[in-house]
Amino acid sequence: MKENKIYGMHPIMEAVKSGKTIDKLFVQKGLKGHLSHELLTILHENGISYKIVPVEKLNKLTRENHQGVVAFISPVKLVSLEDLLEKNAENRQQTYILLDGVTDPRNFGAIIRTAAAVDASGIIIPENNSAPINEDAVKTSAGGIFKVPIARVKHLKDALFLLQSYDINIVAATEKTNDLVYDIDLKQNYALIMGSEGKGINNSLLNLANSKVKLPMSEHISSLNVSVACAVILYEGMRQRK
Repeated sequence: MKENKIYGMHPIMEAVKSGKTIDKLFVQKGLKGHLSHELLTILHENGISYKIVPVEKLNKLTRENHQGVVAFISPVKLVSLEDLLEKNAENRQQTYILLDGVTDPRNFGAIIRTAAAVDASGIIIPENNSAPINEDAVKTSAGGIFKVPIARVKHLKDALFLLQSYDINIVAATEKTNDLVYDIDLKQNYALIMGSEGKGINNSLLNLANSKVKLPMSEHISSLNVSVACAVILYEGMRQRK
């Protein structure tokens, strides 16, 4: 896989104009001038978010003359959640995975690999606090990243409201429940929320879930890796549907 990092005003503006999918974009704090104004205008017109950072952050990303901007191009084209839901509207076995605070690209890639294996309908990630779609994610996915649609949204909470408007049941994987995954109906269309191993799922998202599930766990260990836990739940959903 080729290097997906680009830097400099003109290269990034051309990437946006040509329809490249920007995974992450960092803009130097206090950046001024005609070109920077033009760049920010193009980003705004195309709905591309970016993070303001000190110049030291950019210097760590590249030793080249970055002109105050560094971007990472996604190796896959992201899709609109609205378009994805419309496309799958007639499918009676939809499965979506929402990742809340999953920032490790290898965990992300492993989840994508399982999603492809169970024919998941799509993966939904937030713009912020999410793993980059980089070489590690691609490699760990074992090609699955090119088979499962990925939608990026500004806020996962809004995504949940939209999913529910399409009669998709929201299932949250959390220890804050007594219900085991085997006791929940996963034959219907559902969206599974997986949180970070440290903080878990944000309470604002948990409160919107139709069901909360957990996995049975030995007293000798407190939790599973997020990608492993996700795989177990997805395969229970597949087992129920078979």
